[in-house]
Amino acid sequence: MFHAQLLTLFPEFFDAPLACSIPRRAIEAGIASVDCVQIRDFATDKHRRVDDNPYGGGPGMVMKPEPVVAAIRHARKTQAETLVVLLTPSGDRFDQTTARKYAGLPGITLVCGRYEGIDERVTEHVDAQLSVGEFVLSGGEPAAMCVLDAVIRLLPGALGDADSAQQDSHGEDGLLDWPHYTRPEEFEGRRVPDVLLSGNHAAIEAWRRDQARTRSEQRKKAQMHGDTERG
Repeated sequence: MFHAQLLTLFPEFFDAPLACSIPRRAIEAGIASVDCVQIRDFATDKHRRVDDNPYGGGPGMVMKPEPVVAAIRHARKTQAETLVVLLTPSGDRFDQTTARKYAGLPGITLVCGRYEGIDERVTEHVDAQLSVGEFVLSGGEPAAMCVLDAVIRLLPGALGDADSAQQDSHGEDGLLDWPHYTRPEEFEGRRVPDVLLSGNHAAIEAWRRDQARTRSEQRKKAQMHGDTERG
């Protein structure tokens, strides 16, 4: 069984996402287990403080290292083989290749930051640092749920169709997904492409690959154009 631990100040954030769709089914089937660990439980002062003012001044608060590191040590004690991952904007970009790598592990521990960030000394106690994109979130919880969802759906038996994970968007071949259609054949003047109605599976597969390649190339060009404008 794949075991995930979520170190967070807001365990309730994960209640709804883990109670629906693929994560719920995977948990109920015994394919995965998920534990939410309250970082505040590892604070040792009487006020159970988990944050403090940043050295050097500046706005906001910084998460203290003591309770976070204590929570990480607890996670490692719970599962010695867990991979501890810190969600942070300065981390490596999370992608499908990383998701597949994590799905092959016994488990992962995702550390969710809050406020202005976590004391830098915590990074010495993690195995990896991940970012889900170049934007600002209120905390690491949404990012952690993205990572967890991407990993759980890759676990054997998590999806009803074993081929679904292989055909998902952003596979290891670097291509986006192709366009999808279902009934009706015509909607507001737009028809389903004839090739999808042909029953010719070789032609359909070729069309899908061509569409995926075209979409991917268009996305790369758009990103390059955006980078040029920002430069």
